[in-house]
Amino acid sequence: MQQTYMKEKKILPLVLSMSIPMALSMLVNALYNIVDSYFVAQISEKAMTALSLVFPLQNVSGAVAIGFGVGANAVTAFFMGQNDKKAADGAASLSLLLSFVHSVILTAVLLLIQRPFLASFTNDSETLSYGVHYGLIVFSGLVISQVSLIYEKLFQAVGKMKISMISMIAGCVTNIVLDPVMIFGVGPFPVMGISGAAAATLIGQTVTLVIYLYCWKKKMLGIRLSITEGWHYRHLAGRLYGIGIPAILNQALPSVLITLLNGILSAFSATDVLILGIYYKLQTFIYLTSSGIVQGIRPLVAYNYGAGDLKRVKGIVRCALILAIIVMGVGMAICMIAPGSLIGLFTTNPATIKAGGTALRIISCGFVVSSISVIVCGTMEALGSGTLSFIISLMRYVVIIVPVAFVLSRFIGATGVWNAFWVAEAVTAVIAALIYRKKMYAISK
Repeated sequence: MQQTYMKEKKILPLVLSMSIPMALSMLVNALYNIVDSYFVAQISEKAMTALSLVFPLQNVSGAVAIGFGVGANAVTAFFMGQNDKKAADGAASLSLLLSFVHSVILTAVLLLIQRPFLASFTNDSETLSYGVHYGLIVFSGLVISQVSLIYEKLFQAVGKMKISMISMIAGCVTNIVLDPVMIFGVGPFPVMGISGAAAATLIGQTVTLVIYLYCWKKKMLGIRLSITEGWHYRHLAGRLYGIGIPAILNQALPSVLITLLNGILSAFSATDVLILGIYYKLQTFIYLTSSGIVQGIRPLVAYNYGAGDLKRVKGIVRCALILAIIVMGVGMAICMIAPGSLIGLFTTNPATIKAGGTALRIISCGFVVSSISVIVCGTMEALGSGTLSFIISLMRYVVIIVPVAFVLSRFIGATGVWNAFWVAEAVTAVIAALIYRKKMYAISK
């Protein structure tokens, strides 16, 4: 095994070397999300609303790939920590095989349900048309995005963060460049509108996958992948799904939250639904950076756990938490100082900008304290305790925030929904801290 540096290198430099490439990748990915939404918003506010309504379905498809990839990452890194290369190869191969199966099933399901799903939130024919055209293209390319994400997690599992970073950034930059070209029609490209945004997304994902396949072909992954090997190690499916299913649910919960909150907010105005959609575009820029830190430490925690070095595991988690607090603190400061400017990236309506600025200030009060939940969730996944990670996410996204949002909205309208965010983050942080202490005590005995 070539990953011994994971248990030998000093913790801070190690965490930074693993996390910075992922954080940069996440920043570029978040920038793509914002730029994509910015150009779609130039079409019309209805097009932006359609994008917000499609987002939960996109998030579900991403959740399956990312969540299952978390299982692949943790199990592969664990076996590497135990110096069992055959099991690591088998887990990785099985992950790739199952990911392909997932993507085929998801493609069929999402294409079938997208229209009735969107129609349940809007009766505006133009908004519905925008959403259906966008979803048709994006969901047709799910095999590409799903397989690409598994390769991403496998490269991360072996510590090849720079390859993952280059692949992700290349895809995002391609998307950013193609967005205005394909949406508004530049040179030989016709005006495609929102369909152009979807096509640019699919092309960007294809570029990412091609780079991963090239690096794998050049034996840069260091893991042997084969369908036969994957089938031979099918007994590891339970272990992969044991981590992957809770992780999938973790990733899908934001979609559930957005859907439920859209239901609450739609009783007040379409503007509030739009503001929620804009917030989730903006918050990805902050939370995806923290996610980069989690992605950086997940293989480190799993590897050192497999090697039996719990003291090092705790040091890695402490370091990651400090970095996450810094990132979230910066995000909170920006949202407090210039909320109107951020909302103004997606709409020119003065009333929407004013209401959105107020919402952003309130919601951002929970950013810093949410660092605890974010880091503990990733740590539990790396330790093989996917269920505990899911419990934390369930608190953040459903159990606490939805009832609080519903009750407060009865008294203070949409403002009650915005306040529910920081309340949920504060309560969940306490629960996450207790879960972490109990878990570390249990595995140290």
